[in-house]
Amino acid sequence: MQNNNFNISFLVDQTASEVFNAINNVRGWWSETLEGSSEKLHDEFSYRHGDFHYSKHKLIEIVPNEKVVWLTLDSKLTFVKDQNEWNGTKMIFEISKQDEKTKLVITHLGLVPEFECFDACSKGWTYYLQNSLLPLITVGKGNPDRIKNA
Repeated sequence: MQNNNFNISFLVDQTASEVFNAINNVRGWWSETLEGSSEKLHDEFSYRHGDFHYSKHKLIEIVPNEKVVWLTLDSKLTFVKDQNEWNGTKMIFEISKQDEKTKLVITHLGLVPEFECFDACSKGWTYYLQNSLLPLITVGKGNPDRIKNA
């Protein structure tokens, strides 16, 4: 089952600390209109994308420069029958060294092909992670949602 979870990884030249700081700058890569805080253990934040996606997350594990884990406390995905599919799922960001590079592995634990939203949610994550988090790490500028209810 583990292998069926949404998963993506990147190798970058930046340090583990730079990658860690970018992950925790959720406003810098996911949404500028994030509600709440997303940097310290037990912080909670909410994300909205129009009327299609709402999710509330809590930081449940932080190992500086190595790991960040969010637990999805609540969600409403209006484009699928079970609008709470994300509830109880976890976003796991794992940072490690690989040769002279820094490796970032991102897993949405619980986002599996059996979910109706798997295809759309996987495409959404891939977009934000490749086109926003990765540039935030590598060039210092992400491409987050900028408008509330974008």
